[in-house]
Amino acid sequence: MIKGKIAEIFESIQGEGIYLGEKQIFVRFFGCNLDCWYCDTKLDYFIEYDSEELIQELLLYPDNYHSVSFTGGEPLLQKRFLKEVLQLCRQHGFRNYLETNGTMPEALQEVVDWIDFIAMDVKLSSSCGHTDLWHLHYKFLEIASSKETFVKAVICDNTTVEDMRRAINLIRDINIGVVLVLQPNLQEFSLKLEDKLNWFKAIAEDSGITTCIIPQVHKLVGVR
Repeated sequence: MIKGKIAEIFESIQGEGIYLGEKQIFVRFFGCNLDCWYCDTKLDYFIEYDSEELIQELLLYPDNYHSVSFTGGEPLLQKRFLKEVLQLCRQHGFRNYLETNGTMPEALQEVVDWIDFIAMDVKLSSSCGHTDLWHLHYKFLEIASSKETFVKAVICDNTTVEDMRRAINLIRDINIGVVLVLQPNLQEFSLKLEDKLNWFKAIAEDSGITTCIIPQVHKLVGVR
């Protein structure tokens, strides 16, 4: 049986994006294919589970949750294990919520049938330092659009309007109905960054895209 590397399992509220405040069970996968400088999830430990062991742990929680959030790290790095867990979750009546950096479209294609909600990052190169991810984001959003999906972009002091326009074009080209969430990098938050967020929001809305500015609220209120 396939084993998965899991850093932690816990219950909390969703602190990011359009499902802000929803009660979820979080399953944090170990490992990521990116290393964004602003990342706040530096993992150095994990426990190995097989899919049956993991589902038995999830069943210990009450049933009044919006969904199970598979987060990371990057869950799609462990796509075979993830697929088994998603299928078991469906069998037990859970709804599956995937948090992902949006760079592994082939892996998403293998598991998308068992996902209900997708929170997809768009990694702006001027924000995160990674380049040449746009072709992966295009393919990823094409696949993700078959599910209830929103797109999140972290905005930093260095984020350029050119990158913002590329993210806007991505959504316009693939699925203009997708909500765009602008997430301020709280490590740099200032009035200057607030002005940039409002400027970017106006540009996106002028392009016909529903756009929200939503910080990492769980950090502001002191929950996990």
